[in-house]
Amino acid sequence: MSKEKQDLLLLAPPAPRTSQRTFNLKSLFLFLLLSAITLRCVPLNLAARYDHETTFASSCPQVDALVPQRGADVLANISDLLATSTFKTKAVSWLAGAVQIPTEVFDGMPAVEEDERWEVFAPFHDYLSDAFPLVHTMLDLTKVNTYGLLYEWKGSDKSLKPILLAAHQDVVPVEPETEDQWTHPPFSGHYDGEYIWGRGSSDDKSGLIGIMIAIETLLEQGFAPTRTVVLAYGFDEEASGLQGASALGAAMRDRYGEDDDPFAFIVDEGGGFTDRYGTVFATPGVAEKGYLDVHLEVTSPGGHSSVPPAHTTIGMLSRIVVEYEDNPYKVELSRDSIPYALVQCHAAHGATMPKKLKHLVRRSRRSNEALNKLRDVLIEDNQFKSLISTTQAVDIVHGGVKSNALPEQAYALVNHRIATTSSVHETMVHDTALLAKLAAQYNLSYTAFGDTLLRGGSRTLTLKDAYGRSLEPAPVSPIAGKGSEAYQLLSGTIKATHAAHRGLDLASKAGQITVVPGMKTGNTDTRYYWDLSRNIFRYNHKNTIGSGERLPGVHTVNEAVSADSLLEMIRFFTTLILNADESRHI
Repeated sequence: MSKEKQDLLLLAPPAPRTSQRTFNLKSLFLFLLLSAITLRCVPLNLAARYDHETTFASSCPQVDALVPQRGADVLANISDLLATSTFKTKAVSWLAGAVQIPTEVFDGMPAVEEDERWEVFAPFHDYLSDAFPLVHTMLDLTKVNTYGLLYEWKGSDKSLKPILLAAHQDVVPVEPETEDQWTHPPFSGHYDGEYIWGRGSSDDKSGLIGIMIAIETLLEQGFAPTRTVVLAYGFDEEASGLQGASALGAAMRDRYGEDDDPFAFIVDEGGGFTDRYGTVFATPGVAEKGYLDVHLEVTSPGGHSSVPPAHTTIGMLSRIVVEYEDNPYKVELSRDSIPYALVQCHAAHGATMPKKLKHLVRRSRRSNEALNKLRDVLIEDNQFKSLISTTQAVDIVHGGVKSNALPEQAYALVNHRIATTSSVHETMVHDTALLAKLAAQYNLSYTAFGDTLLRGGSRTLTLKDAYGRSLEPAPVSPIAGKGSEAYQLLSGTIKATHAAHRGLDLASKAGQITVVPGMKTGNTDTRYYWDLSRNIFRYNHKNTIGSGERLPGVHTVNEAVSADSLLEMIRFFTTLILNADESRHI
């Protein structure tokens, strides 16, 4: 890899289905050609969606730190508390206690009333009630679908839009065979003097507990909000939120949805801050990729394995899987995308980015040649490549039941995370076209997403939305110009929190943080909250500087979060609530 590439590496509703029809091979390719043309002609509103972003990317302006005025004394008192060992010990204990209650969820769990595994959340609710008595005395709590938690801290001015702070109670399961690989047991909540260890300590009980501590402490200080604060805690985010956030979203639409866009902003789990090119960058997520699980199924008549056909269902499925992996989605870097804005901001504010590389980034604004060169450099980093492109991962495969019986069916599941400049429909059309030649080669009857495209022999190939929960790329939250007031407030809060936690002078630029738009490769519970606010931010102010060895612990062994990060998250949520309470611009 060239030095230039090394320097620039960055870690950074489906269309209506047509009716059933039967095609011969010639008609199939005509259909695919027309589909491709249609996709070019159908307006996806992408230009409008990203219009505000393009201006931002050209200069990446920054706002000043935002410190509450009316709540200055309250914030000062809480800041003094955060500096004490007594409060630190209490905060660590709060999170450790939450980690010690296993709240694992699994894929494919049935409805709450049909599976006793959901009952793990009852003791967690009891724990929250005991740990945060003021929250449970002063806030109204509604339990949605039994285990979803919806708190309302009523403000005195009903004309102000409420804010929504979200988190999730559940954690990914711990594989039993990995338990001996943990430095400390996965549900111990062990504190070693620096880190709190255990499943959920980072994802996402630190966010949930950080919010609860902030509000409990504000209540202890006698603070009464002017603007209503709503808390929504789902319980199956790690299994796509079908039982938790989905029900919470519906409940909030019923309660607050008289007007469009009922919340001033929403903050859920997401980005943090880290050092990049000699500058500390915070990256609140303002977009999310789309999602589609494709179920591939091959069938053929069974029989005795002593008289096999040339290709069994498993053999044909294997060839189809190879076709996928040999033909990944084309990677394009779009100027109308959040990852491109992130690159522009790194160039604008990265103190140690080499001048030649900065020049390439800036030249890419107008030169397609430079843009393609920049893309080729950036995609050397698989993390960034996954941000800008539609990805595909073959995650599940199954076929056969006995060694002497021909498998009558074999299937695989391909998970797609859809680029923000694409769509579910475009992804379906791509996959359909990809496998057309193989379907014809094996004389398979070919049905893709409800359309029968080929009539072959007795063998079949079927593509379908595996779980019926495909997701379009999320609307992008405004980050510049009119309508971006919430992003500016969030940015100012991030800057104030970062400076206060380190004792930095707000008047000096030394050591200050730069706020830039970001996005993750995965999805959050906010997929169910799109119609609740135009301003959705995936951010919980987690410090990842120098903690790279901890990051792999998310969803795997040795998950941990530092006590100092927890304290800074508490400061962030406290400052955010106070800033939002006195703002009249959101």
